[in-house]
Amino acid sequence: MKCSQYYPVIMTDRVPQTARFFIDHFRFQKAFEADWYVHLQSVEDDKVNLAILDRAHETIPVQGRGQGAAGLILNFEVEDVDVIYEKLKDAGLPMLLELRDEPFGQRHFITEDPNGVLIDVIKPIPPSPEFLAQYAPEALPS
Repeated sequence: MKCSQYYPVIMTDRVPQTARFFIDHFRFQKAFEADWYVHLQSVEDDKVNLAILDRAHETIPVQGRGQGAAGLILNFEVEDVDVIYEKLKDAGLPMLLELRDEPFGQRHFITEDPNGVLIDVIKPIPPSPEFLAQYAPEALPS
C-alpha cells in the first residue's frame, strides 16, 4: 500500500477547544474548518497533520460513534525539548511525566490535551549500552 498521507484523528465533543489547544501550544494552523471537523497542519512542516472530529458525526460508523479519544499517545519529536517543556509548563499545561532522560534513548515529558489524550514531547538522545543493541543501525538516535 502506498500511502499519500497519514495523520491521527481525535474524536471529541470539544472540537473548537481541541483545535485551539494544538494551535496555541503546538504551532498548528487550520487547513480546513467546519463545525464538526478541523484539519490542522504544522506551521513548520506541512507533512505533520492532525484532525479533530466531532465524535457524534454521521460519517463515523455506528460502532464507533460517540466514543472519545482514549488509549492514545501522540508523540512529537522536537529539536529542543527543554525549551518546549518550560513554555508549556509556564502556560499551565499539566505535566503528567516531568522532563527526564530515558535509557532507551529519549529525553521527554508527557502532558495532555483537553480530552485526556496524552502528548509525549521527545528529543531522541543516545541510548544506554543496554538498549543500543536493540536498535537497527539506521534507527539509532543521535
